[in-house]
Amino acid sequence: MATTTTRERIVAAAVEMTTSSGWAAVTMARLADAAGVSRQTVYNEVGSKPALAETMILEELARFLQVVEQAFDAEPDDLTRAIERAVTDVLTYARANKLLHAVVSATHGADTELLPLLTTNAGSLLGAAKDVISARVAPYAPGIDVAHLDPAIDMVVRVVLSHVMQPSGSPEKTAADIAWLAGQALRG
Repeated sequence: MATTTTRERIVAAAVEMTTSSGWAAVTMARLADAAGVSRQTVYNEVGSKPALAETMILEELARFLQVVEQAFDAEPDDLTRAIERAVTDVLTYARANKLLHAVVSATHGADTELLPLLTTNAGSLLGAAKDVISARVAPYAPGIDVAHLDPAIDMVVRVVLSHVMQPSGSPEKTAADIAWLAGQALRG
């Protein structure tokens, strides 16, 4: 059985508070109580509240990227099918993700602090996602020239993130559409 670190307990408590009561309800004192540590330990482990928010978002991103990795592993011979499976699985995972829903549905006061981490200040999130996708696409030897591969991957990641934030159809239909477009672009 894996041992949970103090940092992991603190982040898990922050996620629980955010999903149950909203980000505004997360204070370092309440977090310390929930994790069974001192306030100073919270600050030592996660830093400031904005740093905690970024940690929560990046850890959730890691879980989303595991979904992507598994989808690509399941479709080693067909890039378009791998993209379709990855998008379907990510959108399905997003539908049930309590933290994502807490962030996206926050519409007032301090609760809006988390939203920019997924939108206007999403540089680290986008960079991490594009790095994983680039590494997973490379073995398929897509027909697109190198100068256009990065913009094509950027487009796919941004479109998927848009659908994560504001779904417009079923995960399967959206994934089929995105995979078709990506397939066209990646063939060059």
